[in-house]
Amino acid sequence: MKHIIATLGALAGALSVPAVAQHSSPPSVGPAGAPKSAQTQVLEAGAKVLQSAAPMRGFDVYLVGFHPMKDAPELQMEAHHYCHQRNEDFAQCILFDGNTADANMNGIEYIISEKAFQLLPPDERKYWHPHNGEILSGQLVAPGIPEVAEKALMKTKMNSYGKTWHTWNTGHEGHTGEALPLGEAKLAWSFNRDGEAMPGLVQKRDRQLGIDTAAKRRDRADLRALAKPQSGVDALNGKFARPTTPIPGVTDSAAK
Repeated sequence: MKHIIATLGALAGALSVPAVAQHSSPPSVGPAGAPKSAQTQVLEAGAKVLQSAAPMRGFDVYLVGFHPMKDAPELQMEAHHYCHQRNEDFAQCILFDGNTADANMNGIEYIISEKAFQLLPPDERKYWHPHNGEILSGQLVAPGIPEVAEKALMKTKMNSYGKTWHTWNTGHEGHTGEALPLGEAKLAWSFNRDGEAMPGLVQKRDRQLGIDTAAKRRDRADLRALAKPQSGVDALNGKFARPTTPIPGVTDSAAK
């Protein structure tokens, strides 16, 4: 994975154009509160010069996907991930509701390899959602990089899993977000069948970011050969208000 990230970094440097410069996705809600005072702005400027932000370095991989909440599947969010690959088996991501400077941080996701997932205690596995459906459907994307690099990145994430908590309902399709993070954090899941995403959710993202999800799905068809049955694929099967159909190559490891 590290060589993929190095390649992406080199591409970004050569192009000198970040993904957000071409296509922006602003948040739909802002936090309640008074505007920053002059004193706060001065303190921020001083902190920027004098303090280190070392833990934030390395969050260089930008992904966009979708999350239904496991206990409330019709609560679905577009999630902008900024990820740091710590080693070949583990990445950590900060989640936002957009990719602009005023985007709201609304969650976190940890990503682990199939090998790491197999080491988890059985009771822990219920918190980790499978990724093959997101990849093979074309819904998970890495905006702004060449398609060949994006596909190579997706190949490294085949059969991986994510543990995602959303801490703020900043809005989802057809619903206005809340002005502050309220209530308990919600465990998020993944889409594993066609039709699970609410109508318009994927299309809105595609329009804003200039993405063709259907084309990506066709281009990734050869990745099906790498797909193994995964835990949790059928966790939400039948819990949506719409008919759903299987995504080719996406199967549950517990299926008979």
